[in-house]
Amino acid sequence: MQNNPGRMERRQALKTLAGATGALMWPQGLLAAADTGGNDRLGDLLPQRLLGRTNIAVTMLGIGGWHVGQMAPADAQALIETALAGGVRFFDTAESYQDGHSEELYGQLLTPKYRDDVFLMTKTTARDATAARQHLEGSLKRLKTDVVDLWQVHALNDAADVDDRLTAGVLEEMLRQQAAGHVRHIGFTGHKRPAALQRMLERTDVPVSCQMPVNVLDPGYESFVNGVLPRLVERGVGALAMKTLANGRLFDQVIPGRVSLSEALSFVWSLPISVLIYGPDDVAQLQQTLQVARAFTSLDEKMRQSLVRRVADLAGNKVEYYKA
Repeated sequence: MQNNPGRMERRQALKTLAGATGALMWPQGLLAAADTGGNDRLGDLLPQRLLGRTNIAVTMLGIGGWHVGQMAPADAQALIETALAGGVRFFDTAESYQDGHSEELYGQLLTPKYRDDVFLMTKTTARDATAARQHLEGSLKRLKTDVVDLWQVHALNDAADVDDRLTAGVLEEMLRQQAAGHVRHIGFTGHKRPAALQRMLERTDVPVSCQMPVNVLDPGYESFVNGVLPRLVERGVGALAMKTLANGRLFDQVIPGRVSLSEALSFVWSLPISVLIYGPDDVAQLQQTLQVARAFTSLDEKMRQSLVRRVADLAGNKVEYYKA
């Protein structure tokens, strides 16, 4: 009898999944904690969740700044206005996105009118204290603000990268900028290896947030959901979900053949995350996601497990291309 590589891969994925689904078994009360409605001067808000151990409530959906930076100004303006009208108040960006252009667009289109209404986050890829300070100075200038609500160490690759950046004073500089009033909160991000984020948690308890991939494929390979999320919850660190649609690659093999868009998004919102950071390509995509957010009801453990099993044979870095 000849071996069937596809069948063998699926069998191995399911075997791995069977022993690695602890993070899908959250008590329902924890999943629903801190979800609140509300409104502000701009209108009705999407449901909000606490950012980790802080007392800050953030909307369950946030806008990814890399995608904004790819747009023409008129399109970016339309996207920002649609997000605000739809109840989104969380906006993500980074100094590295389009060499600062994403931040510049926010500085032109978002902060002049809406700075006091939104939670604004940016990131630094700095490898030492000097670069971190320079990055923040540039970010504040481009964003046209005196303070960012969250500043994150960006794109940690592995444990050695974490050690190198901490030794070179990146976190110390972030704390100095926080003490100076230029930064309200500090966090970190990574998308290649869970070990990098685990190392950061071992080295420091300063960060209040961690941005990482969270999607229905993740539990089957180099899993952030299983390897990092439980530790974040233990430590009171807010989980910021990204790559929920793998930058659109889930549409190639997963959506809608295996799971629907609503199921893919609801899987993530049904975990103890603070915000799902989403990068729409246009207003139509954003409006579709806003509809799912408004209609969201939490999926129980059985439903979450079922979704993961449907796509277990696709686990790996072909779809989740950003993983090691």
